[in-house]
Amino acid sequence: MDQLAALRALRRVVELGSFTAAGAALGVSHSIVSRQIRQLENQLGAQLLNRTTRRFALTAAGHDYYLASRDILDALDAADRAVALHQAQPSGSLRINAPMAFGTLELATWLPDFARQYPHIHLDLVCNDRIVDLLDDGFDVALRLARGLPDSTLVARQLASSRTVAVAAPAYLARHGHPATPQDLAQHNCLMYSSGDKPAEWLFTDAAGASHKVAIQGSLQANTSVALREAAVGGMGIVGAAAFIVRDALRSGQLVQVLPGYTLLPRTLYALYPHSRLLSPKVRVFIDFAVQYYQERHWD
Repeated sequence: MDQLAALRALRRVVELGSFTAAGAALGVSHSIVSRQIRQLENQLGAQLLNRTTRRFALTAAGHDYYLASRDILDALDAADRAVALHQAQPSGSLRINAPMAFGTLELATWLPDFARQYPHIHLDLVCNDRIVDLLDDGFDVALRLARGLPDSTLVARQLASSRTVAVAAPAYLARHGHPATPQDLAQHNCLMYSSGDKPAEWLFTDAAGASHKVAIQGSLQANTSVALREAAVGGMGIVGAAAFIVRDALRSGQLVQVLPGYTLLPRTLYALYPHSRLLSPKVRVFIDFAVQYYQERHWD
């Protein structure tokens, strides 16, 4: 027996005054309504309606059961309406994880536009340079800058690609000279991103497409690219960083590009979120907004 259908049938019978009217309202025959209520009575072991050939009346148990079932159905209908409103108008808390540099230098430039477009979404941004577990740590979506992603049950949506450049302060290059080839980096103090894949190995490509793998060493490694950028601005050494991290320092002349004839492997920006047949509206609009944003502008 479908108890919820039986509760709805009982309510219609009581409020409309007949089995025929209840059946018409529910889109079923009056005999089906009568059977549903009899099955409900059998399950409860109590008579809910006193029936005659012309009318019916609630028993004392039926009256109490009708009032309780009406409250249950009203609460369920209210919950259905709330979900429908939520689907139509994305709302609730959206918990986002992003790398420290990306979250502070890049994401912060377009997140306000997203917030204005979706004012009913509460944004909870957590920036760090460690790999989090979205499910265990309670995140709805994570943004990753990587040269590749490990196999995962998460959905990975590619958003954009960011150039990676080797840079240094003019003062450092004045003291130590400009490297002419990637192999010359062995004689330089290179600042390493410790959270990256193989931080002591940089891979360059020359104009002809040939690869140059270089082992580097230096006096500083850090798990945030912003710290490495500031160390490079201070003349400490050469750093390989995503272009958006050092863009302003290059424009101001605080940093200059080294080895301009070679390119480091780019990093790809991904949005990661749990696989679900019914994607949460707040996650869906965030992903769609990010996709459109990076389609309309060249990141670097």
